[in-house]
Amino acid sequence: MTALATHELHSTPALDRDLNRELSTETLRTAFSHFPSGVAALAGVAHGVKEGLVASSFTVGVSLEPALVSVAVQNTSRTWPRLKQAERIGISILGEGQTSVCRQLAAKEGDRFAGLDVRSTDHGALLLNGAALWLDTTVYAELPAGDHTMVLLEVHGVHDHSSEHEPIVFHRSAFRNLRTAEGNQ
Repeated sequence: MTALATHELHSTPALDRDLNRELSTETLRTAFSHFPSGVAALAGVAHGVKEGLVASSFTVGVSLEPALVSVAVQNTSRTWPRLKQAERIGISILGEGQTSVCRQLAAKEGDRFAGLDVRSTDHGALLLNGAALWLDTTVYAELPAGDHTMVLLEVHGVHDHSSEHEPIVFHRSAFRNLRTAEGNQ
């Protein structure tokens, strides 16, 4: 990224009046939904049990040295306290045709992995076939962030499947694919 050029700033009272200062959960969710994000499944084996969750708050390229990615996990998550105990956590960036996989892994009840095509590394990271990208990770750090915890994950391995499976994105509260973006084929 490059720094923006500095220009003389002009106060715009009308703009100040237009900004919504009532930052309710609903207002913020609607506002934040305008930014498309990838959909990541995080999964691993902790104490012999498969654990997994889905996040649209996943960020790549946090750091290249060491290789770090991040995800924001709700503090109310019942899954994260168990999943973070896994030796390795697999991250699968979900691909086209995996919206049902996303919903299944996000379910509050039942076997989240029933019928899913899942592979396991020697260290117990679980990766979903049909994903656009696989990352083999470990927890690097956790940082409090309001009603979420920012989790930094160190990447130990990567496999790109994007030539076979385009990633899906979550935008304006709906799953979309990149092929439908203007100018893409």
